[in-house]
Amino acid sequence: MIQRIQTVYLFLAFVFSGVLPFVFPLWKDAAGKDFYFMLDLTFAAIFGLCTTLAIVSIFSYKKRQNQFVMNRLNIILNFILLGLFVYRLLSLSGETTVSEKGVGMFLPIVSIVLLVLANKAIKKDEDLVKSVDRLR
Repeated sequence: MIQRIQTVYLFLAFVFSGVLPFVFPLWKDAAGKDFYFMLDLTFAAIFGLCTTLAIVSIFSYKKRQNQFVMNRLNIILNFILLGLFVYRLLSLSGETTVSEKGVGMFLPIVSIVLLVLANKAIKKDEDLVKSVDRLR
């Protein structure tokens, strides 16, 4: 059913991985220009995979186990993306007066939290179905 709470969490994860990266820059480069995820093919590919997995997971609500696995894979991809951001941030030259980090670097963290909440709700639904099957 589309109206479950995990669908809301998955939709918000889709927004944080598919819509907001177009709005918020990841960081500023040495010239002071905003760096968006589209400028690097690796970031674009991983954001695209995360977005696709969230959408596919929303519409596979009848197969809760597949939905659970897709969300775990999405969490792993978001951790990889976060690791790439941290690596890139540590390899950038830093200044004490200007912060080079953008809001876009924290989008995978919010997406991970939403995916964990969705998995928790999916597990709760699965346990409920198993308990009803035991009573028959």
